[in-house]
Amino acid sequence: MVYTFIWIAIIILFVLSFIGLIYPFIPSVILIWLGFILYHLGLNSQKLTIFFWIIMGIFTIILLTVDILANSYFVKKFRGSKWGEQIAGIAVIIGSFIMPPLGIIIVPFISVIVVELLQNTSFKKAFFISIGSLIGFLSGTFAKIIIQLMMIIWFFIVVFI
Repeated sequence: MVYTFIWIAIIILFVLSFIGLIYPFIPSVILIWLGFILYHLGLNSQKLTIFFWIIMGIFTIILLTVDILANSYFVKKFRGSKWGEQIAGIAVIIGSFIMPPLGIIIVPFISVIVVELLQNTSFKKAFFISIGSLIGFLSGTFAKIIIQLMMIIWFFIVVFI
């Protein structure tokens, strides 16, 4: 009975980690790690080796930096300012509270336009920079989906093989 309960909890944690991609205030990577730790402490402390933990640590570092890197890359590619780049990241978090899940797209998009306009950028250029921010966010989210899937799949491979 406890075995089943722990597995259900692990699966719920993994599912919630993907919901965290839509609601950034849900700590996705922490939920994945809680699933790993729950398995390790509650079911089998021998299966998850030091190699597993090191690789998951590397994936975690990548997960934590992918949003910043993707957003920064695309805002720069579309010739946005440092302020536009920083506001885009902050606006994603604010947008997730204001009107989830669409707020994580709409709030940064509008915020970047406003910030760029305040810096005497033409509306056309500000709009394209905002598109760059949107592409950065979406590509970062896609990358996080892939990395989280890799972490979870690797976990199941280690556990069941």
